[in-house]
Amino acid sequence: MSISRMTSDAQINRQKNLMPILICLALAVLTIAAFWQLKDCGFIAYDDEQYVTKNAYVQSGLNGNNVIRAFSSELAVHSGHWHPLTWLSLMLDHSLFGLTPSGYHLINLLFHVLNTILLFLVLMRMTKMLWPSAFVAALFAIHPLHVESVAWIVERKDVLSTFFMMLTLGAYSYYVEHRRFKRYAFVLLFFVLGLLSKPMLVTLPFVLLLLDFWPLGRFSEVKPAPKAQTGVIQPGPEKQKKKSKNKGSGKEILEVRKPLKVQKPVEQEFRWPLIYPLLLEKIPLFVLAILSSTVTYLAAHSSGTVPSIEALTPAVRIGNAFVSYVIYIGKMILPINLAVFYPHPGKVIPWQVLGAAIFLIVMTFIVIWKAKKLPYLTAGWFWYLITLAPVIGIIQAGTQAMADRYTYISLIGLFVMVAWGVPDLLKKWNHRKEILLALSVLSIVCLSIITWTQSGYWQNSITLFDHTLKVTDNNWLISNNRGMAYISLGDYGQAIKDFDAAIGIKPDYAEAYYNKGLAYKALGNLRQAIDNYSQAVKINPKLAEAFNNRGSAYGASGKYSQAIEDFNAALEIKPSYAEAYMNRGNAYNGLGDYQKAITDYGRAIGIRPDYAASYFNRAVAYSRIGNAKLAIQDLQTAAKLGDERAKSFLKSKGINW
Repeated sequence: MSISRMTSDAQINRQKNLMPILICLALAVLTIAAFWQLKDCGFIAYDDEQYVTKNAYVQSGLNGNNVIRAFSSELAVHSGHWHPLTWLSLMLDHSLFGLTPSGYHLINLLFHVLNTILLFLVLMRMTKMLWPSAFVAALFAIHPLHVESVAWIVERKDVLSTFFMMLTLGAYSYYVEHRRFKRYAFVLLFFVLGLLSKPMLVTLPFVLLLLDFWPLGRFSEVKPAPKAQTGVIQPGPEKQKKKSKNKGSGKEILEVRKPLKVQKPVEQEFRWPLIYPLLLEKIPLFVLAILSSTVTYLAAHSSGTVPSIEALTPAVRIGNAFVSYVIYIGKMILPINLAVFYPHPGKVIPWQVLGAAIFLIVMTFIVIWKAKKLPYLTAGWFWYLITLAPVIGIIQAGTQAMADRYTYISLIGLFVMVAWGVPDLLKKWNHRKEILLALSVLSIVCLSIITWTQSGYWQNSITLFDHTLKVTDNNWLISNNRGMAYISLGDYGQAIKDFDAAIGIKPDYAEAYYNKGLAYKALGNLRQAIDNYSQAVKINPKLAEAFNNRGSAYGASGKYSQAIEDFNAALEIKPSYAEAYMNRGNAYNGLGDYQKAITDYGRAIGIRPDYAASYFNRAVAYSRIGNAKLAIQDLQTAAKLGDERAKSFLKSKGINW
């Protein structure tokens, strides 16, 4: 081989090795560019307070006690989900960024970039195909349906669990190449970490079986065809004569028959003896998935996020599931009118359910029929159906009909169908490569623009909720949440209008009455506040916050005995309610029972050691019983925790803290 040929081969190999690296860099740049607005976005008045801004555990940062608490049932009941790694991740964020929202958003974006790159590398390793893998990853990176998972701080569980899912897939492809226990142990490890981030990954064992089918090809064995024969060498009829004539010459003239027809080189056959071990191989994964599903259901049920059968009948749930499967496909193709919350209608339209069911059945039949010839269609379609199943609404958690965030993993299956199917569809077209390139670039550019626009709606609560109310109807929850956003801005009049709108849509909406009570209390209208709190507890007798705030309103009106009754009710519902203990202490203070007040302040501090207001109020109670030493100690602690009243008093007395 010449030196120039060797040099040329080396250059080709270098380019071949360099291309995946360049694609990874391009994917990272594309993703960051599409989502870069997130660095300027704030917290949202929709679960962000539950997970971060008003979560005392998260705000105490990452420490030994919180590591234990994250794995306990306490936070699971608090949120309705058991995802300890997500809690630990948010605690670490608070330790690093405090309550600066850009830090949380950028960490979400970082995980999304890593997920995109890992998806590309995993697909390329499994399929050995560069450009289809890159296109799937690009669609995953910039599809507008994924904005919610990246832009919403609460959805850290989406991007974090998917990160571990991609590591699980990568470890699995590594294990399949050389099946050893050490390699399988990494599959188990990453799967467990994924489940601890978000239990939606319970379908991953089924996904691995789909990957066994395609692209890993473990469902079948390649049956070689008979070896092709280029010719059969036999003596010809005149061989003897020619041989005798040329005797001694050492030459023989042979007749070469016409070559036989070459048969197809390979043929795939699905064999049960090959599939059965694959099922056995997944048993540990299925066991982990079942355990995770059980814990998740118990957590959701204990927090009240699972609606009763009476609220949503099985027929309604199943019908909505069929329709949602089809709507998600429609939004994948035309991602418009995306919203952070789609209200569940509580009923279904029969013709929509029938049409959706027929479509899903026909599609499933087609992909099964084409399983041998076009296996990527089968794998992609069932990836979509299976990964979406836990959140499709048959086992309903929450009050939404569907959610964009549920497609974060599921759409990968449809992207695979597109990335491998469209080139096959155009394989006989002239200028096929040019057409595919143009279509790919056009789709990526259009989706990136829509994603950029959609990300902009997440600037703050008002911009997000305004958009959501514009593209959805009868959205009682977002009307209520926008009211809460207006309360935080001090616009109580507009907040009350939004709460009234929510109540008009859903008259039994206890939280809207409770929030309207907060707005009236802020306006100083205690009578209206008490009336709304009373309506809230009438609808929902388990709403501890309504009892607590009605008690505060009674206390502000000088009705301390009634206030104490409400605080007792709140604490019976929620025994670890630090604010209710402090407020009951205030009521005892008002009655002149300072010892009971001190006891309640101490209980509040025991639950929340950083509760500055309780330290200050206890200091006041100590001073009234003449214990100046303990009063000063509590004031100093309150000042250290940032209480301005304590700081002012200590400064006036020349006391340091």
